[in-house]
Amino acid sequence: MSFLSVDQDLARDSYYAATAQRDARFAPLDGSSDCDVAVVGGGLAGLTAALDLARMGHQVALLEAKQVGWGASGRNGGQAIHGLACDQSVIEDQLGLDDARRVWSMSLEALELLQTRMEQHQIDAEWRQGYIGVATNARKGAELMQWADRMAQLYQAEFTRIPAADMHRWVASPRYHSGLYDPQSGHLHPLKYALGIARAAAAAGVRIHEETPVTALETGPVITVRTSRGTLRAKKVLLAGNVYLQGVAEHLERRIMPVGTYIVCSEAMDPALADSLIPTRSAVCDTNFVLDYLRTTNDHRMLYGGRVSYSTVTPPNLAESMRRRMVQTFPQLKDVKVQYAWGGFVDITMNRAPDFGRLRDNLYYLQGFSGHGLALTGLAGRLVAEAMNGDASRFDVFARLKHHDFPGGRLLRTPALVLGMAWYRLRDLLG
Repeated sequence: MSFLSVDQDLARDSYYAATAQRDARFAPLDGSSDCDVAVVGGGLAGLTAALDLARMGHQVALLEAKQVGWGASGRNGGQAIHGLACDQSVIEDQLGLDDARRVWSMSLEALELLQTRMEQHQIDAEWRQGYIGVATNARKGAELMQWADRMAQLYQAEFTRIPAADMHRWVASPRYHSGLYDPQSGHLHPLKYALGIARAAAAAGVRIHEETPVTALETGPVITVRTSRGTLRAKKVLLAGNVYLQGVAEHLERRIMPVGTYIVCSEAMDPALADSLIPTRSAVCDTNFVLDYLRTTNDHRMLYGGRVSYSTVTPPNLAESMRRRMVQTFPQLKDVKVQYAWGGFVDITMNRAPDFGRLRDNLYYLQGFSGHGLALTGLAGRLVAEAMNGDASRFDVFARLKHHDFPGGRLLRTPALVLGMAWYRLRDLLG
């Protein structure tokens, strides 16, 4: 079974899909047409780029193989967090400290941009301010504080430090030793946000076509984008399909891996119980390499994610195994049932840094958000829109990052990754 078939199954029991109304449906592409910019992929990267390009005066058409927000953009943990999936040291090693500081600053701009777009376009995405990064033992707590010291020294980044003695006042779990609180980051309902951005893009003049998978590209001064029912001719094209660009851009496909991540959402609980678990109602994420992420929702549920799969095979008894994980973290929830269990695939790179660039002068791409894309996708959309509109200065900071293919080729790269990640799981378990 292909990972696309697995992904179809994982999308069926999503809390987000059950609680977000799709008011608009967009017709598939039928026949041939022209545009200034064609965007392939209706997730947040593609939607925000299309929105900005349309507002800059370009004629934009967006092609989505399923429905807008169907992939990771509408199924993720809902956490919008500072920084990138990789540590800043990865960026420093490649770009130097000055440009690493620019990247950090842009990651904070991404959070501001997300909130600005919700306000501008009147998107009720259930935004809540606050994020707590937590360590699961004393050694990892010390490492977290050392990281905070370095970030304060080099990036003027300030976080509220949560010592072990106070941790229970922030997150009422025996699992967590200490942590850091960031008031700028936060969490939201990602599918409501994605659908809101799609409405805004359509209102700005973007032609959105759902149920329109791209089958081939023919490059040249004008690029022809082929689908099963029609063709689109564009002066410029943006590829923003991430792991779903199967067979369209093989060179890009080799540089990312589809990694499964899984989430459960409990039944609604007493608001007082929900408040007691995370009194600030912040997003929470641990610092393990194979991490857990959690938050309470506006309707007083526990949304708990983690347990990744690097083989694309869904873990057995997903709902029950994730419920046990949730109860290990919060024994207070032993009698609370899980109502939803779902998952999806994120696009990780070898070094977990984002992969933005060009394949030709008129063919751009955005990928490799590595599970840290809720805010960063919106920034990426703006940067690539700026570049396509003639100012690539900020886009090219990211485009200078070098990326490598996963080893092993098409047949062996997944087994190789599974073996490598088993080591990181063991390291997390051993503390």
